[in-house]
Amino acid sequence: MKIMNYRNKLLLALCAFLIFPMGQTTHAATVQNNFYNVVMQDGADPWVYKHTDGFYYFTKTTGGNVTIWKSAQLTTVDAAPTTVVNTGCCGIWAPELHYINGAWYIYYAKDDGDNVNHRMYVMENTSADPTQGTWQYKGQITDPTNKWAIDGTVLQANGQLYFIWSGWEGDTNVRQNLYIAHMSNPWTIDSNRVEIARPTYKWETNHSPNVNEGPQVIVRNGVISLVYSASGSWTNDYCLGLITANASSNLLNPASWNKRSQPIFQSGNGLYGPGHHSFTKSPDGTEDWIMYHTAKSNNSGWNREIRLQKFTWNADNTPSFGTPVNPNAPIALPSGEKSIVRYEGEEGTFGGIAYASQSPSGSGGMKAGHIDTADSYVEFNVNAAATGQYILLARTANGTAGGNWSNLLLSVNGGTASPFYITNKGWENWGLSTARVQLKAGVNKIRFSKGEGYGELDFFDIKPVD
Repeated sequence: MKIMNYRNKLLLALCAFLIFPMGQTTHAATVQNNFYNVVMQDGADPWVYKHTDGFYYFTKTTGGNVTIWKSAQLTTVDAAPTTVVNTGCCGIWAPELHYINGAWYIYYAKDDGDNVNHRMYVMENTSADPTQGTWQYKGQITDPTNKWAIDGTVLQANGQLYFIWSGWEGDTNVRQNLYIAHMSNPWTIDSNRVEIARPTYKWETNHSPNVNEGPQVIVRNGVISLVYSASGSWTNDYCLGLITANASSNLLNPASWNKRSQPIFQSGNGLYGPGHHSFTKSPDGTEDWIMYHTAKSNNSGWNREIRLQKFTWNADNTPSFGTPVNPNAPIALPSGEKSIVRYEGEEGTFGGIAYASQSPSGSGGMKAGHIDTADSYVEFNVNAAATGQYILLARTANGTAGGNWSNLLLSVNGGTASPFYITNKGWENWGLSTARVQLKAGVNKIRFSKGEGYGELDFFDIKPVD
């Protein structure tokens, strides 16, 4: 252990030397191996998949298409390049990206403009990279009843494929149940649907309609954990429940599935309505992580953001999530992610009427703010070891009256300023704003100045794109 600690200190020292070479004047910065738990300041229904090529492929509900983010790191997915897959109208909800038998498949819910007509659909891409090649429409995926269906996912168990989704029993929106059916191939269901769960407990039936949705599966030592979202997604009561089955059992038999009587992940630490999640691994494959959405603030309903935290396992091979981690306490980066270099907002050079002030929830108890006039700014000298693209991740806040998004203007080395967008969820309720910036080797000037509305800066992190 002492040897490992010594090596870690040497690596950090080397990293610091490469980023801050002697003879250069920069603002105070520190090498860090942590982040604050927001990875996307706007969005819902996150799906992230770590492929064998080492990249994370991410998607979420965008409403009008399926957008795929391709990221080399888990915590920087918001700044990753995107590819849009056209799906046609309307109501595109909760897409998922699966790699099955050497091809990529997107599963998504779609309607014709009327929610009652939501059904599940699938597209296929045989390219090695889902952001390349051609996506082929494979059509609707349905069982013989052809009832309302959303949130479809695929379970691979014992060499068989199963489709699991949230649907209506009839043709009216009374409740959402969870169904399973067998698949003959990744785009075809070849059995009747089987109900494996419906809302029954008080915490599942406290809003109307009653909801079980967002099923996700993870298998460990022969135990299938089907983690699902329950209660109203528009409320603080949204939470995760658990249903289990033995992988060797008849998965089309409802008796093979056992629902827990209590939620396994719910509101806590000032975060509300955690749900509709996905599972992934750290870059080095040694850690399990859950990505989920929460409300941006108390009772903010469908105004949501995306968060990420590590989880462990119970003795019975089911996942243990704990509670949503404290948003104002740093957590360790996923194992295998590169360190970041952090610049505290209060350490910048201020202009106009901008200045540093106290922050009860800020990382160092201070923040950069009052960037309120056209001549106001906070500026930093940032040293880069090499010329190239870098990811800038800033802990930002916006409490502008009216609830609208705001932006600061971000410029590098005196270049054209670009809007740096900040969602509105109140002062001291920090989010994450990101950008890709081109830096030159040596000292670079990064400036945040007055844009639309108002914004504050706790700190920002810099790390190379690759």
